[in-house]
Amino acid sequence: MRQRNRRQPRAAAGKESRDRWMITYADLITLLLIFFVILYAMSSLDSQKYAIVSGSLSDTFKSGSAVLEGGSGVLEGNQGITGAGVSKAHNEDGGDADAPSATDSADADGLNGTGQTGDGAGHQPSARELAFREQEAKLAALMGVITEYVEENNLGEQIFVADKPQGIAITLSDRFLFDAGKAELKSPAFPALRQLSGLFRGIGATISIEGHTDNVPVTPGSVYKDNWELSGARALSVLRFFLDKEGLSPDTFQYAGYADTRPAYDNTTTEGKQRNRRVELIVLRQLQEKE
Repeated sequence: MRQRNRRQPRAAAGKESRDRWMITYADLITLLLIFFVILYAMSSLDSQKYAIVSGSLSDTFKSGSAVLEGGSGVLEGNQGITGAGVSKAHNEDGGDADAPSATDSADADGLNGTGQTGDGAGHQPSARELAFREQEAKLAALMGVITEYVEENNLGEQIFVADKPQGIAITLSDRFLFDAGKAELKSPAFPALRQLSGLFRGIGATISIEGHTDNVPVTPGSVYKDNWELSGARALSVLRFFLDKEGLSPDTFQYAGYADTRPAYDNTTTEGKQRNRRVELIVLRQLQEKE
């Protein structure tokens, strides 16, 4: 009887030791759950929360200008995060250090010093954004001047101006520039071309000169083999005027002949064919707006 009573506590202790693995297993599952919750939370960045957190850190650690804005903060020597001495009391040219240069105003991730995106009230435009705005201002001014010139000289049926995605397109009718089937410029077109050359001289952009024809083959006995040669020769004549007569830089231009492969209107109608016989001068956009 005494021996039986001694064995019972041992059996209970053995059962308890066998069930201890469940505690470890439960701890493991809990830790895995916490791990995946943290991963999920880190996978998506809330810009508003980021701004709040970065602003809080700046307020906490700042000493002078904010740490996250490249100021002195907790670092000594008035150096920013890169340690390159960007945030000094004054720039070498005497400018205020609080007015960052255009190239330093936005980082590669599109965030400014306060952790806000470019739409924030304190956004400083980047060098590319400033160049894009300057380019658009020049193109808008160019379009306005040409439109006014066309209206004042009653050239609405000969010269057309449009703002296209690739740039400002100035379309010149072939009747305004050439005789039928020829590529030599007519003298009445010279004043308008001189006006355009004066505008092109300071535009600072590439100008593409593109010749186009309708789908009617060249007449037998023409000096041009086909519409490809005719359209290319017409574009080249306009280019030669700008280079030889007006002295513009050849680095500013490019030219091409497209024959009837890029019609702007229906080639099955007389009016459509007439409008397709044209030379387009396109002042190209060399920068694209940042998305």
